[in-house]
Amino acid sequence: MLKQDNYIRNLIAQGEHLQQDFKFEISDSRKIARSLVAFANTAGGKLLIGVKDNGAIAGVRSDEEFYMVEAAANMYSQPEIIFKTKEWKVEGKIVLEIDINKSDKMPHYAKNEEGKWLAYIRTGDKNLLVNRIQLQVWKREKFGKPVFIEFRENERLLFDYLDRKKEISLPKLLKLTRMKKQDAEQLLIDLILLQIIEIEFREQITVYKFKEGFDKILEDMRY
Repeated sequence: MLKQDNYIRNLIAQGEHLQQDFKFEISDSRKIARSLVAFANTAGGKLLIGVKDNGAIAGVRSDEEFYMVEAAANMYSQPEIIFKTKEWKVEGKIVLEIDINKSDKMPHYAKNEEGKWLAYIRTGDKNLLVNRIQLQVWKREKFGKPVFIEFRENERLLFDYLDRKKEISLPKLLKLTRMKKQDAEQLLIDLILLQIIEIEFREQITVYKFKEGFDKILEDMRY
């Protein structure tokens, strides 16, 4: 029993992060589907059911909560999310541990209240909606076709801006280059696939940055 206590307490002490989320209770399978999908689309993770946001152990209230997780994985996730589950007894209460691996079938989508299928990723301790650019990156990664790009004026403007400001949003890129939205999105997709830039999702905005190390390569190229 002590080993169980230590295992769960050590997990809880880590708090919520990229690969861990707490749920006090499950009242809606669709909301849980977002967490499952976000973990599967990012780096995998653990969902601890019966734990409050502050880390207090409340315990799972009924067996129904397991079946709601199952429904989230099977009915409200597409493709279906594969997960493992364990029950731990701590302080006389049951904590349900749900383990999700990073998927090789990305993207996974979760069905929302309006019946729409939306993709999410995990950023920090939050599940964030992905945009069309990320969806296209995933799609093209599956096909594995080579990417070609010409270094022209728009690329130069983008690189110079990132060199100075470190990050750029799509609206800012459109204003900077006066490109059509579709063309600007295509440029960002190609650069992500070429491992030159990376996408960073935030709660209020999505930005694009040089991939770690590329700014140093760019600097070396100038000398």
